[in-house]
Amino acid sequence: MTGIAGVGAYAPAGRLPAEAVTAARGQFAASGIEQTAVPDADEDTLTMAYEAATRALDAAACDPSAVDGLFVGTTNPPYEEEAVAPRLVSTLGLSADVTTRQLEGSTRAGVDALVDAREAAEAGGRALVVASDAPRGPPDDPVEHAGGAGAAALVLDPDAPGEVGEPVEHVSPYPGTRFRPAGAAETTGLGVTEYDREAFRETVAAAAAALATDLGDADALALQSPDGGLPYRAAGALGVDTAAIQAGTTVHDLGDTGAASPLLGLASALAGDHESVPVIGYGSGGGATALVVDGSAVPVEIDLDGVETLDYAGYLRRRGEVTTGEPEGGGAYVSVPNWRRTIPQRHRLVAGRCRECGTLAFPPGGACTDCGTLDAYDDVALPGSGVVEATTVIGQGGAPPEFVEQQARGGSYVSAIVALDGPEGGSVSTPVQVLREGEESVAVGDRVEATIRRIYTQEGVARYGVKMRLAVA
Repeated sequence: MTGIAGVGAYAPAGRLPAEAVTAARGQFAASGIEQTAVPDADEDTLTMAYEAATRALDAAACDPSAVDGLFVGTTNPPYEEEAVAPRLVSTLGLSADVTTRQLEGSTRAGVDALVDAREAAEAGGRALVVASDAPRGPPDDPVEHAGGAGAAALVLDPDAPGEVGEPVEHVSPYPGTRFRPAGAAETTGLGVTEYDREAFRETVAAAAAALATDLGDADALALQSPDGGLPYRAAGALGVDTAAIQAGTTVHDLGDTGAASPLLGLASALAGDHESVPVIGYGSGGGATALVVDGSAVPVEIDLDGVETLDYAGYLRRRGEVTTGEPEGGGAYVSVPNWRRTIPQRHRLVAGRCRECGTLAFPPGGACTDCGTLDAYDDVALPGSGVVEATTVIGQGGAPPEFVEQQARGGSYVSAIVALDGPEGGSVSTPVQVLREGEESVAVGDRVEATIRRIYTQEGVARYGVKMRLAVA
């Protein structure tokens, strides 16, 4: 039996209301969606995966080094060719010999990643599965209007409560329902409405029928949600009440979250005290994967609230559609090999403790600021919390060249000096960006905690690292 030790979910704080799209473009082509979640200027599917995974690990009280397998599902990784998993392994603090798998190419990739993680956990390991996505389409395409963002994660453990049931699949050829050509950044479809509905209904209903469970008994169903209407049109074919579909979907408030959609619905249903939840992932082409999750006594930690409402122009800035990019000449150059040497500090806040006097140094190196001893440090991981000592707001025209694009897309940002807590007392100060949500302000004395965001991109390579945010009281 495969149990569930913890569940986590995350969605960006920005929201684009449907009426804002209608006001700007004259229509909103995605049914049943009130608003969509929009990633911040320094967020992408990797950083959202980190957010969901840390919440799942916290809910499970699981030491990251105890994870044996990492399974990632997405249709929109930061790069078409370069694995997400190694950076997630590093930022999450997983062991370097962890088994990793990355599934792409279909919106059912999240549920398929869960199936692979289940198999690994059944073999006696502890598996972390993460689905993270942010679909995009052409400006007036239903895929674009529905497109949201979010991530969900589960820690699977043979000794944990609950159960991830035996999966079943059904495939049937429905070409053209939804696709992204090679080299394209945007997803689209032929837009043949009844054909699309038939593909969805037939595929998910056939997969559901193969389950050894009567879906009519379920009070929550985590069903793939390309928009806010299609899942309900399949209710009759599935033999479920529409209330069960509503209890297991986040599409109305987050939009179409692609490969993350069914697992976000599962996390939301479990957080709402629903215990036995069928999960169905659907991918155009077409195919569906179905299983039943027993979430009894499973701890859940989710953050799906939106706190910042965007207008359409603000949304385009967030996407980088109306910004000019880094100015000519670029910013302070840091080569990828040099950046890699500092990854322990940038990803996991690894400081140095002076072997002579115990003073912390971040980053470690050079002479101890207290006793003057040269380069005599032991590595020590900081807990990722601290206190703001000084702060300034960087507005338009004030950002260093490498941060101009972030400022243009996300607006002014906070640069601060933060006294990072030591693991056994003491502190060490360092400059760092502090994130704000909505109208939040950052002041001296505020407690902050670490997260991972994209720092900037040079030579086409995104650099990820620690930023801080206000600590939850």
